[in-house]
Amino acid sequence: MASPGKIRNRKPFSTPRSDSYDQDDEDHVHAVYQRPTARSAFEQALDTPKASVAVVGVLTALAFALRFYKINHPDQVVFDEVHFGKFASYYILRQYYFDVHPPFAKLLFGLAGWFVGFDGHFTFDNIGDSYTENHVPYVGMRALPAILGSLTIPIIYAIMKETGHSTIIAAFSACIVLFDNAHVAQSRLILLDATLIFFMSLTIYSYIRFRKLRYWEFSVEWWSWLIATGFFMACAWGSKVNGILTVLTIGVAVLIDLWDILDIKKGHTLEHFWKHFLARALGLIVVPFIIYLSFFYVHFAVLTHSGPGDSFMSPAFQETLIGNELLMHSQELHYYDVITLKHRDTKVFLHSHPDRYPLQYDDGRISSQGQQVTGYGYEDANNHWQIIPTKALPEAGRGRVVQHEDTIQLLHMNTQTLLLTHDVASPLMPTNQEFTTWPKDDHSRHNDTLFYLDLIDGNAGDAWKSKSGHFRLIHVPTKVSMWTHTKQLPEWAFKQQEINGNKNAVEKSATWYVDEIVSTDGNNIDLAEINTPNEPKKLGFFRKFGELQLLMLQHNAGLTASHPYASSPINWPFLISGISFWTENDTQKQIYLIGNAVGWAICVIFIAIYVGIIGADVVARRRDIEAIPEHIRNRLWNSAGFFLLIWAVHYLPFFLMSRQLFIHHYLPSHLASALLAGSVLNFILSDTINFPISVAGRRTHMRPSEFADLGAKGPVVVGVFAVIMFAVFVFMAPLTFGTPGLDGDAVNSKRLLSSWTLHFAAKNT
Repeated sequence: MASPGKIRNRKPFSTPRSDSYDQDDEDHVHAVYQRPTARSAFEQALDTPKASVAVVGVLTALAFALRFYKINHPDQVVFDEVHFGKFASYYILRQYYFDVHPPFAKLLFGLAGWFVGFDGHFTFDNIGDSYTENHVPYVGMRALPAILGSLTIPIIYAIMKETGHSTIIAAFSACIVLFDNAHVAQSRLILLDATLIFFMSLTIYSYIRFRKLRYWEFSVEWWSWLIATGFFMACAWGSKVNGILTVLTIGVAVLIDLWDILDIKKGHTLEHFWKHFLARALGLIVVPFIIYLSFFYVHFAVLTHSGPGDSFMSPAFQETLIGNELLMHSQELHYYDVITLKHRDTKVFLHSHPDRYPLQYDDGRISSQGQQVTGYGYEDANNHWQIIPTKALPEAGRGRVVQHEDTIQLLHMNTQTLLLTHDVASPLMPTNQEFTTWPKDDHSRHNDTLFYLDLIDGNAGDAWKSKSGHFRLIHVPTKVSMWTHTKQLPEWAFKQQEINGNKNAVEKSATWYVDEIVSTDGNNIDLAEINTPNEPKKLGFFRKFGELQLLMLQHNAGLTASHPYASSPINWPFLISGISFWTENDTQKQIYLIGNAVGWAICVIFIAIYVGIIGADVVARRRDIEAIPEHIRNRLWNSAGFFLLIWAVHYLPFFLMSRQLFIHHYLPSHLASALLAGSVLNFILSDTINFPISVAGRRTHMRPSEFADLGAKGPVVVGVFAVIMFAVFVFMAPLTFGTPGLDGDAVNSKRLLSSWTLHFAAKNT
């Protein structure tokens, strides 16, 4: 076999390559300097296609066995099945709901539920609710993530094989996920992570196949794998909101790839670069975006009826839903109608009563001592206001309808005073204006009682409507918006909510709507006579899509409330804490999401080793020391480096997030660390690799090839590791499968770290 020195000191080519991206990358030769038959018997036996199929077949069979083992237990709602099972039922009932995650994985659950005969009427209200008693075909719904989780194992194996690793190394990486308790637990329940990880794995696999065809650029197969990468990437993105990190991963890899193509030393023209740029833009931007849009198109097409998600959406959106309250009860408002007004976000009524603001507040500020205007959470006669015109009205007809941009007054019925705001600080917020009222017959402050009606998304001439006519009430002289917040006023205002004037006239939270028409033209009416159902209205797909995307981002960022099992990203790789999914007190059974300690420790150690190897090699090369053969270094940078990129992009962004975070958010990164661990193990056990691995083009420059040979130590090391992994998996299995029940001492024995909050543990004596 030729020495590594001969490879490193080989005379460089005198002409630039015309069909490859990197002269340091893997090329091809007719001759080999290592005969395949010169390898160890173990390597030769495992390198055959039949052996590879046998190995991946065993791994896949084990994956299905572990993920389907007692999948019917528990026959109760577990952890976030309360959400994702419920969403499946909404699809079957076609009732609109809102969630922070894209709909693709939930659509699959809805389809699975429909396929196995679920009628959608079980509501998944509480953890522990019985499936059996309510005749829910839950096993069929749980089978979907179990299948996808099982199929992830052969994909991991295939990724390692496609990146030039031997069968035994591919099996090693697959075993890390195969015998991982956290991956198994997530894959057995109606949860999104198995779907996300499955399509993330397919994205990685497809991109690797695409990159291996770089010497066959723009061929049918090249295009096929490029489009496949975009398709699976969209599926990952559409499964869960953090699937966007898979998109970001491929985006970073593509930018590195394009930067390399742009290098003039490669001999490529700018025209060649732009062809590659446009091809990737089509396959990895346009195609994924169309696929992502299609998930929402189906989502909107299925959810056509009013449901629990209505209140999150705009009135225009809600009026597209069959049976929506706004559609059923929305009525045009006329001058002199008596109405109640409600704040959209806090749901309090605009309220007033004869009591007055105190002359002096606790902080020494002076008030106007005007009549109190507050926010009140219950129905009351003091919530009634009459719409007073500021212009001449016709006796009848459309001229009496209140319209967008009208200037109006609001008369408080019980005290016969007009709503007013002025340049006096509000009780709780000195920067905002006080709201009060003024006697209707005293015209000295007429201008201060004038308000401009600004309908949300309104156009000139649009009628103001009850229920659906969301609006901002803007004071004409001072341009403040009527606004409220959740902080309560003191006892002198009966601890009601403060109403004040927000100086940001377009503040989104200063949105109100008319909840009820109490009477019209001063006469009580039978609203049932006028509340005739209307036909659902039309709203463009892109407007609905844009509105929902914005809400998803806002609410996802707003998930900041504390949770007993939330954890910091710095803790995840070290399994500092897990999540209690389910408990049953009578039998002392529980499901606790935690990873396989051996597998996770190996991954952390090998990440550290990889960083150390790369760092040492960089330093050595600065001193002109070639410690690692060039082709092996390229493999470490390209294949293992790609795995590190996947791990980092799926992990590090969580440090920037302020929302609730849980250990299951680390599972995509854990899979990437398993891939990286395989690459590092190969480097540790042998200085040989399968080389080259890319598909040779017609004009590819030839380089010496090599075959990986780990000898007998490879199967021995991986075999021992697999046995230990399986033993730890079995030891932790009662916490993964939720059976059998454990007494206090047995629970304590499973607590490998004192930070694990397991139920039913015995007290230390």
